[in-house]
Amino acid sequence: MSGLSVADLRVTYAGRPPVEAVRGVSLSIAQGETVALLGPSGCGKSSLLSAVVGIVEPSAGAVAWDGEDLTRVPVHKRGFGLVFQDGQLFPHLTVGANIAFGLEMAGMARAARAARVEELLSLVGLAGLSGRGVTELSGGQRQRVALARSLAPGPRLLALDEPLSSLDADLRGRLAVEVRDILRSSGTTGLLVTHDPAEAEVMADRVLRMDEGLLV
Repeated sequence: MSGLSVADLRVTYAGRPPVEAVRGVSLSIAQGETVALLGPSGCGKSSLLSAVVGIVEPSAGAVAWDGEDLTRVPVHKRGFGLVFQDGQLFPHLTVGANIAFGLEMAGMARAARAARVEELLSLVGLAGLSGRGVTELSGGQRQRVALARSLAPGPRLLALDEPLSSLDADLRGRLAVEVRDILRSSGTTGLLVTHDPAEAEVMADRVLRMDEGLLV
């Protein structure tokens, strides 16, 4: 199929005894679709997401994109993006420099980088703020910058790990709609982790529930 395919994925953390955080999960996400993993803390959803993007090595199973096995491919070669709940922006860089960082590391020419930054700022509703310091922004604006930075290289999959959980309820509700619309307008495939059922329903095309390392 076109898109992400996960087959019998297992994640085990060393310990006495070992902890099996993900216990044989299989799922698929079509290109352009956003799927939410919903469940309480400790259910394995973030471990599953981390194994998909390559941050955590699975103990068994496979991750593939368009039929290509990525299970042992390093995280920086998978073509996936990741947005964390705190954004993890560089506080000493401007908004534009944060967004352009990955493009510069990839060797994109300066003019092309500048054009891509402006395109993304417009997409996330922050046009004109390229020169602003990220420490001057609100929490919601910082998360939109983090989203723009992750979208900059044109990832084939964007993984979002509780991206709105640090925001207040009103802002979280509004930004959930904005992020959904941004993913759809950019045609980006999404994998969202959240503990909030309302957020999952707003942001995702499909919601998969996890409990004790399994899809239920």
